[in-house]
Amino acid sequence: QVQLVESGGGSVQAGGSLRLSCEASGDTYSRTCMGWFRQAPGKEREGVATFDGLGRTRYADSVKGRFTISKDTAKNILYLQMNSLKPEDTAMYYCAADSCGSWHLGPTYWGQGTQVTVSS
Repeated sequence: QVQLVESGGGSVQAGGSLRLSCEASGDTYSRTCMGWFRQAPGKEREGVATFDGLGRTRYADSVKGRFTISKDTAKNILYLQMNSLKPEDTAMYYCAADSCGSWHLGPTYWGQGTQVTVSS
């Protein structure tokens, strides 16, 4: 069982930056694969970035070079640094987690979401 608590969302101008945080509890963080997803109104949820149990990072093509996923293992916190934000980045951002062996089937645990709004 994993509990996820997100923070760091807000409203920024295009070109600005935000840093999202996801604090995990309830299971061994280092043995759980985690990632960030986002969903805009009327659009399908999409994966943004992942940091798996083997230390590999993966990014959606739309955010490569602008977003960076990182973690503080000692504090069980996952981060998403978002730079050069664009209006199309506006969405509800969710932290998700699951056992690494089941990740390809879709993550099971989700945070409450944090809103990111980017104005032009």
